[in-house]
Amino acid sequence: MVVDEMLAIGARHGRHGLRIVVLVLLIAAVVGAILWIRARRRDRAVSHAVRHAESIPGEPRGLDGRAEGVDNPRWRGGVRGQPNTIEASNLTKRYGDNLAVDDLTFEVTPGCVTGFLGPNGAGKSTTMRMIMGLDSPDGGSVTVNGHRYHDLRWPLRQVGALLEARAIHPGRSAYAHLWMLARTNQIPRQRVDEVLELVGLTSVAQQRVGQFSLGMSQRLGIAVALLGDPGVLMFDEPVNGLDTDGIRWVRQLLRTLASEGRAVFVSSHLMSEMAVTADHVVVIGKGRLIAQMPIGEFTAQNSNAYVRVRSPDLARLRPVLEAAGASTDPEPDGSLSVRGISRERVGQVAWDHSIMLHELATQSATLEEAFVESTEGSVQFSGSASSPAAVPRQGR
Repeated sequence: MVVDEMLAIGARHGRHGLRIVVLVLLIAAVVGAILWIRARRRDRAVSHAVRHAESIPGEPRGLDGRAEGVDNPRWRGGVRGQPNTIEASNLTKRYGDNLAVDDLTFEVTPGCVTGFLGPNGAGKSTTMRMIMGLDSPDGGSVTVNGHRYHDLRWPLRQVGALLEARAIHPGRSAYAHLWMLARTNQIPRQRVDEVLELVGLTSVAQQRVGQFSLGMSQRLGIAVALLGDPGVLMFDEPVNGLDTDGIRWVRQLLRTLASEGRAVFVSSHLMSEMAVTADHVVVIGKGRLIAQMPIGEFTAQNSNAYVRVRSPDLARLRPVLEAAGASTDPEPDGSLSVRGISRERVGQVAWDHSIMLHELATQSATLEEAFVESTEGSVQFSGSASSPAAVPRQGR
């Protein structure tokens, strides 16, 4: 009927009008045919993906059920049955003349939180980008669960990462962003609701991400990392923008994730937070490995521990301690710092000479002090300790 009406309209405008109508109909037919062909190809691709997924034990069975929010009982996260490791071997990356990562080798193992420490410009973010396949190394290799990131069958289900919390389209809601990512890795809709609740964003799930504060964006980034329930997790400065309660929550979350057998790799400049969160540390400077060891061992090796002693009879105590092989230095607060012998030995010497002690305690350096000591020669950007008034002004 529509075609007849169009032909009648064209006939009323003569031969030229009829030709225009016929041309329009031909174009419409061609466009319709193209759209039909594309739809058929898309249907075949989805069917192929579903058949392929169903042929893999333990993998998701397809998109159709989850498109309606139906959970798939066969879906499960990536922790079980995986080595849950990150391995970097002789990793090297250059940006022009700048050697960002220099022959870096380290391993992140499951069951613990590994802190990734280094001064600004040390190459931490570059290393994490290479792990996630965002940058290609110029030398060496880095693998997750024994495979390059691009070779992982279901990436979000094996490794999750928070590298840049703001790297999300500002006009998209938190829920829409997570659901889009879930569909690309055949993750059920139910998991989106779970991670939103876990990070405390359920009440703002439909709000546009562009309206989020930095802390809320950090929580959404953590939700993205946890979406596939992966066995390997990476976080670059995860507590940026969070308040005290949020920082404490992240700390507990990281410890819990590690206790479940996951490998947790965390980069942070907050040494006080790393000291109570990390089990191991990987420390780099100018792209090179400085240390890889348990955090307690790292602190002990890069600090000058001593024994702090307070006594009403320091005049008698100092010479007997020095005779026992110790070096002593008086402190401004009236205590005595003792080096060269253990705390137990100091107590025994004082007992042998009937000298009363009011305090006897081992003083260890903090992680921050150990970090500064170990990276002293690798700092690229450092400020002056001079006050602003001491800096001469340039002439106008």
